[in-house]
Amino acid sequence: MSIDSAWHGRIDADNVGRSLRWHQVVNNAQMLTHLRSAPDTLPALALLGYPCDLGVALNQGRIGAAAGPDALRSMLANLPWHIQGQLIDAGNTPVDSSLALTQKHYRQTLADLLSKYTAALTFGGGHDIALGSYLALNDTLSSDNVIGIINIDAHLDLRSPDNGGSSGTPFRQIAQWCDTQSRDFHYVCIGASRASNTAALYDYAAQKNVHILHDTDFTLHSAQALLSPFLQYIDTLYVTICMDAFPAAVAPGVSAPAALGVDPLPVIKLINWLGHAAEQASVTWKLADIAELNPAYDEQSKTARLASRIGFELASALFINPPAKR
Repeated sequence: MSIDSAWHGRIDADNVGRSLRWHQVVNNAQMLTHLRSAPDTLPALALLGYPCDLGVALNQGRIGAAAGPDALRSMLANLPWHIQGQLIDAGNTPVDSSLALTQKHYRQTLADLLSKYTAALTFGGGHDIALGSYLALNDTLSSDNVIGIINIDAHLDLRSPDNGGSSGTPFRQIAQWCDTQSRDFHYVCIGASRASNTAALYDYAAQKNVHILHDTDFTLHSAQALLSPFLQYIDTLYVTICMDAFPAAVAPGVSAPAALGVDPLPVIKLINWLGHAAEQASVTWKLADIAELNPAYDEQSKTARLASRIGFELASALFINPPAKR
């Protein structure tokens, strides 16, 4: 599927200016011009795909997430556009012969987008997207800026990358990068399953002071109680959502289906709350991604539909602050 073919949907005749959908406002023809000439950050949401499941294969997961970005675009296309800003689709970054080179391409493109646009919403691919996302965000910030990561995921993704990176290693790689830069590693994992993470991973998480809210303990209130103080000691927020955080019954199309998972409704409410909470805490939030959507196993497009609703909510939360104030 080409990028352009993903963007089509219903067109309403009534009150056209107030009835537009994502496929009607998306603009990729001017993307390169904006990147070259825009003097300041534009009031726009940039989309970027990472069509790579090399990391999933290396992590022994079900491959197919490479098709995730375009499947998600197709579902987002018909949703109503409520944001007071532009929508720029920067396409998909190239997949190279190695995971590290693929992540490098993605990092460079995303850093360019973050330097020009109000916010970016990116689509995987495997959860190895997170390493490129974090480093791209850091590339646009001062060295003393404190980044906090919120990961909604059944897995901690803190496996050792000693034998090479994978979709199971990104947050450990970020932690190791922070060590080399004498930076603090601020990481929260919401929805982690005790049945999906080894004791060794919990040992490393404890060593790095990772905050964990397990799937069995997850509610909107418990998440708010954990995240409210977390927001007080960071400057910039990065949110990443792995679709395997949700029950296999509602999200079958993932690399590693969850036996239990977390309820999507409080996650949706949490995203909305987080936009307001970040604003109140004077925390900048301009990057989020959705990972591990695997259309090859997606019965009746259930996972893509849920992912599109999450993308819709993330886009709205990223734009809670009026663009002129960002």
